Amino acid sequence: MQSILIIDDDPDIRELISFKLEQLGFEVHTESDGETGLAAVMQLQPDLVLLDWMMPKLTGIEVCSLIRDGSDNVGVPVIMLTARAQEADIQRGFAAGADDYIVKPFSPRELASRVEAVLARVS
Repeated sequence: MQSILIIDDDPDIRELISFKLEQLGFEVHTESDGETGLAAVMQLQPDLVLLDWMMPKLTGIEVCSLIRDGSDNVGVPVIMLTARAQEADIQRGFAAGADDYIVKPFSPRELASRVEAVLARVS
């Protein structure tokens, strides 16, 4: 079973995404800030990370960059899931190492499709 780590400070978003992904058969873990999220990436070594940008302790951009700089988790795919929708923000997300970028509000169905597409590309 593939595992997905959701790192987002909004409990409603975490619950919605968790529900949708568990319905699709994924093992889901959640964290509410960048610092504990980064620690969970190192410990759990998930198959994919869904990452909010604006969070306490470490931003999603910082977490993504640290994942890409870490030797053990460089290959884990990261999808940024954020309200930051400006072109410069999207470019910055990809420059930090994101594999995909989804703007909030989002469709749970679209999110599921993108998760499956990213996982298919890396497997």
